[in-house]
Amino acid sequence: MRTGAGAGHEGYYHEAVPYRSDEELLAVVLPFLLGGVSAGEPTVVALGERTATLVRAALPAGSGVTFLPGGDLYARPAVAIRSYQRMLAGYLAEGARQIRIVGEVPPAALGVTWDWWARYESAINHAYDSFPLWSMCAYDTRITPSAVLRDVLRTHPRVVTADGRRPSETYTEPKAYLSEERSPVPDPLQRTPPLVELVDPSPTQARQAIHQVDSGLLPTDELEDLVVAVSEVVTNALRHGRPPVRFRLWVGADRVVVAVSDEGGGPTDPFAGLLPTADGGAGGLGLWITYQSCNHVALHRGQGAFTLRLTAGNPHFTD
Repeated sequence: MRTGAGAGHEGYYHEAVPYRSDEELLAVVLPFLLGGVSAGEPTVVALGERTATLVRAALPAGSGVTFLPGGDLYARPAVAIRSYQRMLAGYLAEGARQIRIVGEVPPAALGVTWDWWARYESAINHAYDSFPLWSMCAYDTRITPSAVLRDVLRTHPRVVTADGRRPSETYTEPKAYLSEERSPVPDPLQRTPPLVELVDPSPTQARQAIHQVDSGLLPTDELEDLVVAVSEVVTNALRHGRPPVRFRLWVGADRVVVAVSDEGGGPTDPFAGLLPTADGGAGGLGLWITYQSCNHVALHRGQGAFTLRLTAGNPHFTD
């Protein structure tokens, strides 16, 4: 039987915790965590180093709360979803009636890569709904941009603060939210001529282009991940898009950026990239692999074209 605010709720009970001080954060999450331990529920903290240290110090010794390395868990949205689903399935197999988690995306995610983390926050309302999960997503309003906070309210059905909990008045169902067009922040490298530009390249030619510009900028594993991702994206564009397919590549001091565009409308599945498509069609599996292989993937529909921008290396550019 589920306990607390999640009692009587079927599926995922998803709350945002916008907080203005460390004291306010603790006032919300400590009763949540201790209540979970008291009820015999798996109770997990997946916060960044600073906030995890804060919470750990405030809990009694031997509290029974499990701490995960939040920074590693939230490296990439698709990886986070896959990792959480495995963990939740494990707890469910052990007989858990409810699982409690408090987590946060890393501060860097609140900047130019927020577009795919906003999609993550929306998609997990669907991705975790088969589990008896009650989670709180913490957002420090002292460092969170107002535009991000607006997305937080749109992607979380409920909001909880030290003053109590309430439904989010602007919550938008995942399929509707994820179907909206929102332009990613332009990478300054894209204002310069591309180092490589190809029209209707084969996947082999695209892979060769990546290897030809390699100068040791990327670690070997990141380079090979990018090669896999580029091959998947070009294959999808050739199979499911509309010609011509354009491949452009830029190399900066700390990153490699690839944009692949075609004149089609892009994937029709709103969860594309974050979850493998249920039927395995329309390139959904390839995009899901791409989301796990790159440090940022941005989608854009505009001016009669669909574009995927892949970034390997440091995606947190400054203009």
